[in-house]
Amino acid sequence: QVQLVESGGGLVQPGGSLRLSCAASGFTFRHYAMSWYRQAPGKERELVAAITSAITSTSGSTNYADSVKGRFTISRDNAKNTVYLQMNSLKPDDTAVYYCHANSAVFTNHYWGQGTQVTVSS
Repeated sequence: QVQLVESGGGLVQPGGSLRLSCAASGFTFRHYAMSWYRQAPGKERELVAAITSAITSTSGSTNYADSVKGRFTISRDNAKNTVYLQMNSLKPDDTAVYYCHANSAVFTNHYWGQGTQVTVSS
C-alpha cells in the first residue's frame, strides 16, 4: 500500500521557519523524483520545489519556484524514505496546503500525499 504522509505544518509568524516532512512507504523511494506542491484558497496547485531520484544521472538535483528561491530548501534521505522542505523567512503569501508528490523515474505512476496546512500570520 502506497503512502505519503506529510507532517510539520502549522501556524507560524511572518519571518519564521517550518520544516515539512513526507514519509514514504509502499514503493521504491529512491527510484522516484520527489516534489512539494502547494495550493492556496482559490488558487491552482503550484510546484514549490523538486529533487531528482537517486537513479538518474542528475541524482539529487533540485529546482525551486522563483517565489521561494533562497528561502526554501528541499532534501531527501533515501535511507529513511523521507523528503523534507525547510522553509525559512516565511511570508503570508506562503500560506497554503502543502502536498508531497512522488513521480517514478522508471514508469509513469505517481502518488500524492494528503497535504499539510501551513499558515503564516501574525
